[in-house]
Amino acid sequence: MITANAFRGKRYAVYGLARTGKAVIDALVASGADVVAWDDKPVARESCAVPLVDLHDAKLVSLDALVVSPGVPLRTHPLTQRAASAGVKIIGDIELFAQARAELPPHRVVGITGTNGKSTTTALIHHLLQSSGVSARLGGNIGLPIMAQEPLPAGGVYVLELSSYQLDLTFSLDCDVAVLLNITPDHLDRHGDMAGYAAAKARLFAMQSDAHTAVIAAEDDYTRAIAASVSAKLVTVAAADIGAEQADWPSLQGPHNAQNAAAAIAAVRALGLTDAQIAAGLASYPGLEHRMERVRELNGVLFVNDSKATNPTSTAPALAAYPRIHWIAGGLAKTPELDACLPQLGHVAAAYLIGEAMPVFSAILKPHVPVIEAGTLDVATRTAAAAARPGDTVLLSPACASFDQFSDFEARGRAFVSIVESL
Repeated sequence: MITANAFRGKRYAVYGLARTGKAVIDALVASGADVVAWDDKPVARESCAVPLVDLHDAKLVSLDALVVSPGVPLRTHPLTQRAASAGVKIIGDIELFAQARAELPPHRVVGITGTNGKSTTTALIHHLLQSSGVSARLGGNIGLPIMAQEPLPAGGVYVLELSSYQLDLTFSLDCDVAVLLNITPDHLDRHGDMAGYAAAKARLFAMQSDAHTAVIAAEDDYTRAIAASVSAKLVTVAAADIGAEQADWPSLQGPHNAQNAAAAIAAVRALGLTDAQIAAGLASYPGLEHRMERVRELNGVLFVNDSKATNPTSTAPALAAYPRIHWIAGGLAKTPELDACLPQLGHVAAAYLIGEAMPVFSAILKPHVPVIEAGTLDVATRTAAAAARPGDTVLLSPACASFDQFSDFEARGRAFVSIVESL
């Protein structure tokens, strides 16, 4: 785990005892900090390794910081006002990592944000570095919490996927390379409106030193505005930068992956990789679980797990990638529309709808494609499989969050894979 003398003797409260919270507690305790913790769920408190203090009632004034899990909605949560009244800063695990950096072996950090494509781009940059012989560590909003990981040796690169939630809680992360992919409507309940959401993304660049590199896919109004404001060395990229060579990258097909690849290439070039190293890494990249993951081909029908697509803008490229699709969609809708997906409905043979969004999506789609209101993922998958013919694709690309029926998109994706493997 990552520890630092900078934490020794300080007092912290940790709110939220899921994986990230537990990693923070372990790192702070190992660093010699005084730590208390709380989670509103009794089951989460059962295995806590430090004293439990109900932070809704406790005095916060003596704390050096309140460390909260990224999912805590700062704009509306009562602890936000309580901490402000006590003069206590609210931070997250990425800010703790930033504060520990001065004591780590010499290294560099790449931070990746954006609405869609973060995970693929983060995993791709990590793969390009590792396949070129550079020690690299994957963390942030992907993989293990960064504070739970062992420090890299000198010369290593930390590659961090950073959500808007995490950036809200980070104040001093000066990335050697900061990457912004795109900004489309998402998490508006958390940030209030698009301006607030875009401002959270822009924080990544506000923390950068002028000598560092900002890689921005300036292909929408929000990313263009951020690109115009950065003080770091700016490199703009676009999906159009990628040409016929994309055909040589099996796990990076589709227009969305052209943007992801363009950003990743610019990032690793800034870190010193050669064109030959980059080309070899792009060709060998294995792809990402739950993101257009080829699960199985059965009787000529391809089954694809795209559970990571939790909004319409993320689903649209998957609908464009296959000629005839049995589309499984629905869940907990982030927006009550499918505007980004509508231009791709010519590829859809039928839509199989699940979850809370089912009636809303049904009304949108019925004028355009056959709709089956399946209700559950199991019914949708089996019904789609029975209807599909050789050459078709059964695609789980929900355009929704998963929390109405699953704990997270990974659990939804694993359930789909299990159902497909049982066919």
